Amino acid sequence: MHLPVNHPARPVYRVLAGLIGVYILAFGVYGVVLTWDTGLFGRGSDWSLGLRTNLAFSIVSVIFGAFLLIGASRRGNLGHYMNLTAGAVFLFTALLMMGLLQTANFLNFSMSTVIVSLLFGLVLLGTGLYDKVGPPEHAKAAEDRRYHPVGEQHR
Repeated sequence: MHLPVNHPARPVYRVLAGLIGVYILAFGVYGVVLTWDTGLFGRGSDWSLGLRTNLAFSIVSVIFGAFLLIGASRRGNLGHYMNLTAGAVFLFTALLMMGLLQTANFLNFSMSTVIVSLLFGLVLLGTGLYDKVGPPEHAKAAEDRRYHPVGEQHR
């Protein structure tokens, strides 16, 4: 599998992941304050920063937002793997909750929450794919492989 190493736009991708982490953390903290007196898996009409929530979803968002901020603050490959993992989790959760919207909606998702989760998942997967760090030799080898196909290297 080929992932770009030391991509020049790596700082931009880290900032994107960090902004998503800040939003999710703020959403979670405000949601916890808003839904503290309701049930853990309540299905009320509580909205936090434009998305419907309950106490369980808010607590998970606080944890996940902190996770993303830690990943965005790391310069090594830890952030790379954290963003890939977070992107996959966001996509999986969005698809799962979309399937459960009308039946067992235990996180009190709405369709707008599903759409935002899908967008965040795609952005985090993209940031995870392009923020891999490696020694200059690995970056040079990746660049050579990109610009010189395998057949041309042996001539």
